[in-house]
Amino acid sequence: MKDSNTDLAGDIRRVNKIDIVPTLLDVVCQTTGMRFAAIARVTQDRWIACSVRDEIQLGILPGGELKIETTICNEIRDSHQPVVIDHVQENEQFCNHPTPIMYGFQSYISFPIILKSGEFFGTLCALDPKPAKVENATIKGMFMAFADLISFHLQQIELLEQSDQAVKNLSRQLTNTIDENRQYRHASNHSIQEPLRKLRIFSELLVDVVRKNDVGQAEQLALKINAGAERLSLMIKNLSDFSILDAKDTTVELADLNAILASVCTQLSPQLKARNATLHLDVLPSIKGFPFQLEHLFYQLLSNAIKFAKKEVPLVISISYRPVTASEISDQLSAGNRYIEIQIADNGIGIDKSQLEKIFDMFAQLPHNKVREGTGLGLTYCRKIIRNHFGLITIQSEVDQGTTVSVILPF
Repeated sequence: MKDSNTDLAGDIRRVNKIDIVPTLLDVVCQTTGMRFAAIARVTQDRWIACSVRDEIQLGILPGGELKIETTICNEIRDSHQPVVIDHVQENEQFCNHPTPIMYGFQSYISFPIILKSGEFFGTLCALDPKPAKVENATIKGMFMAFADLISFHLQQIELLEQSDQAVKNLSRQLTNTIDENRQYRHASNHSIQEPLRKLRIFSELLVDVVRKNDVGQAEQLALKINAGAERLSLMIKNLSDFSILDAKDTTVELADLNAILASVCTQLSPQLKARNATLHLDVLPSIKGFPFQLEHLFYQLLSNAIKFAKKEVPLVISISYRPVTASEISDQLSAGNRYIEIQIADNGIGIDKSQLEKIFDMFAQLPHNKVREGTGLGLTYCRKIIRNHFGLITIQSEVDQGTTVSVILPF
């Protein structure tokens, strides 16, 4: 298990999902006569209480922390061996130990909780300001069994969470596949049919003007046919490129988003200068992903900001990021992962709200009186790249007020 704040919070949550834990701690206290018992998550640098029974008002609550170096659990983490003390003052090893003095206890017992993977999770411990007889086979056997039981339940909960996430991922992939198939059908039946229809019309007109020996008109129609054929060829090529844009054929690497963004800005430098653009850029983190796809993502998003800039107003693009949790974004995201939200905001012409629902569809374009460039597959690429990274992408925009693209990526 990882030691990030998110992972530790997940570990605490898993312990509290074990229904028998309160009863288990109650049995520990009643059997030993001790009045404090706890399950603690112990890492190299943190001691965190997951579940507590406190009858001596020690003041440690679930989620509470002790300095790791002040605990005996720190030593247990290194040795994987239990510590059992009937009476601190009579124990040669611990009579001068700083921990009992600091926390004021005379009896203490703590057993390591070792996960089925062999990884150290934490401890099941109990203590009391008064001496207690815990150095016996019955008590130690009970603690060993309880620690093993906690380990078993943690494994089952983690396996269940992994299964739930796998089902969510499969459901999401199925939804994405259905959506892409719908778009392929629409592209085949409508988007590609439109340039084919124009090619047929221009071809018929060309035959007529050739018969009339109108060379000038024939040349104009031939140019239109050539332009239409080029556009159709580009659409088919983009569809082909889109169909093979798949994560499974790409190696995950640590991607430096700052370097990727710098490369994109260099590629788009002439267009940015032409728009007299100003860029405000946060220092972005590095994430695990597919660098080539992420570069394509930022290239498309910045290209769109340039494409939809106001003609008489200098373009301003702001790129910022913040850490986010899955729960505050969407139930489609994995609760066990960390995420960042990257926002790309511009002061361009904006997009009418009626267009936002279909803006990610294949060959979707704004109304002709706004802008008509490219084939309209750019944002479709962006969404598939984000899906390949198990993230989300959304757009907020108002006409004449600019556009903000929100990209959620695992961190």
